Amino acid sequence: RHTFFAFASQPQLSDHYQPSTMLSNTLLRTSSRRIISTASSHTKRTASSSSSQQAFRRGASEQNARKLLPVMTAATMCGWGLMTMSSQEEETKNNAQCLSGTSDIEGKEVEAKFGTYWPRNIMILFGPPGAGKGTHGPKIESLLGIPQLSTGDMLRAAVSAKSEVGLKAAAVMKAGGLVSDDIVIGIIRDRIQEPDCKFGFILDGFPRTLVQAQELDKMLAEEGACVTKVVELKVPDEVLEERICGRWIHKKSGRSYHVKYAAPKSMKTDGSGKPVAESMKDDETGEALMQRPDDTAAALVKRLNGYHGETVPILEHYKPHGIVAGVNANQGMDGVWGEVLGALKRGGK
Repeated sequence: RHTFFAFASQPQLSDHYQPSTMLSNTLLRTSSRRIISTASSHTKRTASSSSSQQAFRRGASEQNARKLLPVMTAATMCGWGLMTMSSQEEETKNNAQCLSGTSDIEGKEVEAKFGTYWPRNIMILFGPPGAGKGTHGPKIESLLGIPQLSTGDMLRAAVSAKSEVGLKAAAVMKAGGLVSDDIVIGIIRDRIQEPDCKFGFILDGFPRTLVQAQELDKMLAEEGACVTKVVELKVPDEVLEERICGRWIHKKSGRSYHVKYAAPKSMKTDGSGKPVAESMKDDETGEALMQRPDDTAAALVKRLNGYHGETVPILEHYKPHGIVAGVNANQGMDGVWGEVLGALKRGGK
């Protein structure tokens, strides 16, 4: 390796004095002497043969030597090339490891600065029941590296952890009452202090009313933050019934399936084409799937009336800030995701 770099650093030489040419010529001369010497010794041992035979053999030996010289030279140069390539590969590997280590360190430093000084990316994902929030929300979560926060999940976690606000929520629910906006805001305030929210978070299922949106804005303003993006998944009401009534979910993970569009691998149907409930299993865990009690045609009408009457005004609340983006969710999944990506960009509409 060192010899190679020493040659590489010398001034440009003529072809005759290049290292590869010098080595080749030296090997040629040495090989020729040894082979001819061997041929000469062999000739002396057979001195009793006729002079014509001696001449013939001497000529044959010299001819063989000439044939062998190119082969020996090629083998030697091949070895030289392999040695040089090995040296270059080792240096490249060392450089790559060095650069990778530097990149990791710089990346962590940038993340630390971003999490400390830059505003958090705070998103709200809107859409009527069956619009695809459960499908595209996790994809946004994976893309941006920020958690998707469901109001129901946060409420259950707070009650399980027996936090101050969780105990208040548990008492209200035990009495059969509705959890107040103040309690829900308190649960969100506690949750977004977790380390996984330092770069931002996605709110799913909150706010549901204009009053909740205003309370959320006040809470975020206390730390100098604000909602940075609102994405609405749009689907006509008449399309939603088929989506909702065919939906099955895995309760623990929230994974969503559909008997027509994304059926579980285990699904079996009866004579009428309807899924057999016992066959509906989660693809990953094998655990039973379930249908929500309100995933029916009758319940959907009431839910849509609530969505349009209470949730849509929230969009009007945030539109003056230029952060609301609409997505046509009544198309193939790839098309929907393409529009979602466009909506997430700065200035995306």
